[in-house]
Amino acid sequence: MADSPNPQSSAPQSPQHPSRNDEPVMERRTLRDYYIILRERLWIALPLALIVAIGYGYMQARETPMFASSATMQFEKPETIVTTQGVVDSSVRSDIDLNTYLQLLNSNRLRTRVVESFTPDEVKVLQRPFLKDLQPGASPPPPGSLLGQVSIDAVRNSFLINVTCRHRDPEAAALIAQRFVDQFLKYLLDNVSGSNDLAVEFLRERADQLRKESEEKSQLLQDYMQKHNLISLDSSMSIIDDRLRTVSNALTAARLKRIELESLNNQIGIYRQEGRNLLEVSFVATHGTVPGLKGELANRRQEQARLAERYLERHPKMIDVANAIAVTEEQLNRAIDLAIADLGTALHEARESERKMQSEFNANEQEALRLRELRVDFESLKSDADVARSNYMQILDRLNQTNTTKYLEKIPVRPLDRALVPGAPYTPNVPRILRTAIGLGLLVFFGVAIGLSYIDDRIKSSWDVEHFIGVNLLGIIPDLSSIKDEDKHTLLLRDSQAPGAEAFLSVYSSVKIHSKLDFPKSILITSTIPGEGKTLISCNLAGSFARHGRKTLLIDCDLRRPMLHRNFNRENLKGLITWFEAGANVETDLPNDPSLGIIKIDENFSLLCSGGRSKSPTELLENPQFGLLLERLKKHYDLVVIDSPPLGAVTDSLLIADRSDEVIYVCRFNRAYRKHIKLYIKALQNAKNEILGVVLNGLSPRRIEYYSNYRYYRSYKKYYGAHS
Repeated sequence: MADSPNPQSSAPQSPQHPSRNDEPVMERRTLRDYYIILRERLWIALPLALIVAIGYGYMQARETPMFASSATMQFEKPETIVTTQGVVDSSVRSDIDLNTYLQLLNSNRLRTRVVESFTPDEVKVLQRPFLKDLQPGASPPPPGSLLGQVSIDAVRNSFLINVTCRHRDPEAAALIAQRFVDQFLKYLLDNVSGSNDLAVEFLRERADQLRKESEEKSQLLQDYMQKHNLISLDSSMSIIDDRLRTVSNALTAARLKRIELESLNNQIGIYRQEGRNLLEVSFVATHGTVPGLKGELANRRQEQARLAERYLERHPKMIDVANAIAVTEEQLNRAIDLAIADLGTALHEARESERKMQSEFNANEQEALRLRELRVDFESLKSDADVARSNYMQILDRLNQTNTTKYLEKIPVRPLDRALVPGAPYTPNVPRILRTAIGLGLLVFFGVAIGLSYIDDRIKSSWDVEHFIGVNLLGIIPDLSSIKDEDKHTLLLRDSQAPGAEAFLSVYSSVKIHSKLDFPKSILITSTIPGEGKTLISCNLAGSFARHGRKTLLIDCDLRRPMLHRNFNRENLKGLITWFEAGANVETDLPNDPSLGIIKIDENFSLLCSGGRSKSPTELLENPQFGLLLERLKKHYDLVVIDSPPLGAVTDSLLIADRSDEVIYVCRFNRAYRKHIKLYIKALQNAKNEILGVVLNGLSPRRIEYYSNYRYYRSYKKYYGAHS
């Protein structure tokens, strides 16, 4: 069981390349990730959300109760049977008319009329809700300040207008809304009256004047058309324009054809003067039988070349081929002359065609100019006649409308619904307040929880390791607080079935998979800050290799605060410091060197202590003898595991890393910051160290289940039991 790779170690790894560590990484979270975020921050976000929601609901519920009442007016459409328009048209025919009435309803004049219309009893109704707030001896507010909030709105896509009043008293709200409607109707009756009598007389006189003017303009147009024999000027202009356009296109085509043929003719002349091959001219090469004769000549010459390899020049076959070539060349020359002659004929025809097209174009152009000269005067006379007739018809139509609408009713608006006393206040609206408070609470709850997750930069999950930091996740070690301190570091040496033993075997399998070096080798184990469990990982990882038959040496290189000797109940009297003080001799039998004091803990497991404490261990770690010591120890052991100080505290680990083959980085859940870990791993990578990956330590079983991307946890727990 111990030798088989754990499912965790065989999970797909997708580390980023080290050269890409500086690229910004966007975290893609699933619904499960957000569930984890909400669960982890439940007791922070929930109280804040409750405080905000309850506070908002309490403040909204304390608002002064307000009542609303509405009255509706309907503007009638113009009658469809009588489609005439009065002199003073009060009907609504467009949005402009409707907006005019809306402005009138909102005007100070109408507001003043409403205030002046209230009786003393009605004023008392308006003042009633304000009396309880008055100071002793204070006068009630005047009626002008008691109208409340009056809004006039047009109902969309209709001829309806709603007058709504919001007031602290329900009767006052209904009274004010209805009074606005009544005063508006009275205003229309007082101001919109008939003015048709004066308009009719004026329209009759103006109609006679325009009729005479229209007749004069029409006669002038008729005389001009007879003088120039014009029946339909537009048709003549259209025909001439179409003909001119057609001839222009034909002239352009003829000119292009002539230019093309002249260019070919000039090219042939140049080729003849220079003695060049006329078959290079595309026109000649593709004319008539030239392509066929050219191909035939090439074939006969190929045949001649083939026969020349077998026969002499006077051989009958050679003579026949030579005669055939001569005949073909003569035919080809005649075909070339014929092509040149055809080109000359085509050029002459193109020139003649261009000349005819030019002559026809000039004639049509003159005719078009003549018609355009006539058109100026014609259009002027026609426009005058049309304008005069249009003016006359408009005045005549207006006169007929005025006569028709003289006795029609002038008020286009009717009250539709009267304002009623509301039975309940519209504010505070308890259901709306509840909905808003719940929505606000949810917004605060999710916002706080998710916001804190983005602010919190501490390492928590496999995504942080593999995608943000950009290295492999070697394994996840559960929280071992339930195990005694003296037993935590020897779980693998004792073949224990305690919780976490299988997790260390998973790390062992991952290290084997990701390691590119063969034994013997050295592995440095470090972390960012103290207390992340690097010593625990070092002991049990070394025990894993020893358990699998590898001769393993564990070295305590934390010379400032050595701890390994305590974990194995040993004294720290001999080790690296005593060896260095004794002369740092590497030519001895190192496993048995008394100054080095290597302790054999198990059959394949040995321990090299620090040999005391040092306030300046860099003197030892930078010494070339230390690197030489590590190399010589690899001749005696398959694996050297080095437990080093944290990188965030001192720089000792960087000095040790230069002399190590591989590095394992230990991170404790929710302890160190991702940006610090990424910075230190980048420093190790810049030193050209082989980073095997990160071991995530200190997760409770519940957090392992929710934070890791590995799905084996439940099946693992079910298969091995609660304590394995």
